[in-house]
Amino acid sequence: LEEAISLLDRYKTEGVRDVSHKEEQVDRYEDRLVTYLVQVSKHELTRKDSHTLSVLLLIIGDMERISDHAVSIAKAAEEIYEKNLAFSQAAVRELQVFSAAIKEIVELTMEAVHTENLEKAQQVEPLEEVIDDLSASMKQRHIERLREGRCTIELGFILSDLTTSYQRIADHCSNIAVCLVQADKDEYGRH
Repeated sequence: LEEAISLLDRYKTEGVRDVSHKEEQVDRYEDRLVTYLVQVSKHELTRKDSHTLSVLLLIIGDMERISDHAVSIAKAAEEIYEKNLAFSQAAVRELQVFSAAIKEIVELTMEAVHTENLEKAQQVEPLEEVIDDLSASMKQRHIERLREGRCTIELGFILSDLTTSYQRIADHCSNIAVCLVQADKDEYGRH
């Protein structure tokens, strides 16, 4: 994901290939892990192990979807490069803030998973709401720039693709964090 986002500022053709290759690896890991966990689930497990297995099965899919969105971001960077397009300075600054927020929520989520830190997991949902607000305001400012002739419809489509990918990444982070918190309480509803 970080590599994909970096392509928006410093495009490299091999970067898109690298992101796509890593996403294919994530797909294979997901298949292997889910297959393994399903096999493990057929055995008699302690309540804690069964609990852990359920949480892992739920969050692995969300992690894989984040990698799918990384490919979408890389492809957006590729389109910008190939068509020799450029966002306005205002849009670039907004996208940098949005990118930083996405990196932060992913780092926070992965740290919560890795350390099983419920306090960190509980910080994810408020950040996801901030990201939703960022997306809405960014789209509104794009419309204003479009009306003023400072941006194009084509860049608007790319920006929309980026904001959608960013929002969905935040949603997947929220799903993971909610799963961790609810699993601790023996509740398994999804966000």
